[in-house]
Amino acid sequence: MSTPCTSIEVVSPAHRRGGFRAAIVDFDGTLSLLRRNWQDVMIPMMVDILQATGTQEPRDLLARHVEEYVMRLNGKQTIYQMMQLVEEVRARGGTPRTPLEYKHQYHDLLWQQVEGRVEGVRGGHIARDEMMVPGAEELLAALDQRGLTLYLASGTDLTYVRDELAVLGLERYFGPRVYGALDDYRKFSKAMVIARIVSDTGVQGSEILGFGDGFVEIEEVKKVGGVAVGVASNEVTRRGVNDWKRNRLVRAGADLIIGDYRCREELLQRLGLAQPQA
Repeated sequence: MSTPCTSIEVVSPAHRRGGFRAAIVDFDGTLSLLRRNWQDVMIPMMVDILQATGTQEPRDLLARHVEEYVMRLNGKQTIYQMMQLVEEVRARGGTPRTPLEYKHQYHDLLWQQVEGRVEGVRGGHIARDEMMVPGAEELLAALDQRGLTLYLASGTDLTYVRDELAVLGLERYFGPRVYGALDDYRKFSKAMVIARIVSDTGVQGSEILGFGDGFVEIEEVKKVGGVAVGVASNEVTRRGVNDWKRNRLVRAGADLIIGDYRCREELLQRLGLAQPQA
């Protein structure tokens, strides 16, 4: 028996319908679940680092503070969260390491969880569908069939994104249009990718459709007049809406909120994309 689709929440009823020429899509939490619950690695790591400064703040208070800025910066390159960590250490009288050193520390910790999932899918021991937001591949195929050019933009390092995109079998939808974090963080941002789409292709901002589970991609798509679909995915159960994500995505300006892509036909109809191109 098929699982019923998650309802679509319409936040902005007057959003544009149809006429989209490009879609910019986030990766982790929007398509991929290979790095699910990354925040359960990043936040405790940062709390440990802050406690090591000798601060007298209770751990639960520190955790709430760290969670706020970590999730506020979600969607930007990881280095920005580490730059904030440097400021937090300094504010408590500590001597911080560099943001890049903290980023490598975080990646090493996260990889202890992620490696088993990546290699499990690569080796055929884990079904790739289990490591994707339900209906993600079908949505990409539908957008492609409707003539949209697809761009992937992730705050995760580009080398990881390219490998994990291939492991999930989704690289064919994006071709060379895959963007991710670089050690020289000034050379990449989601805003830069959107600006490149507009300048290089002639696509207008209003003709861009965005999908993401983080604040940044929603905000940047809305800045250029595009339509933003907030993907409030529950990364643990793979069904339903994560209320915490949902609330932040609404504040970021999302036009629609979904939990996954099981309702893609209804979603496509809502977006004015019901019919594939002839």
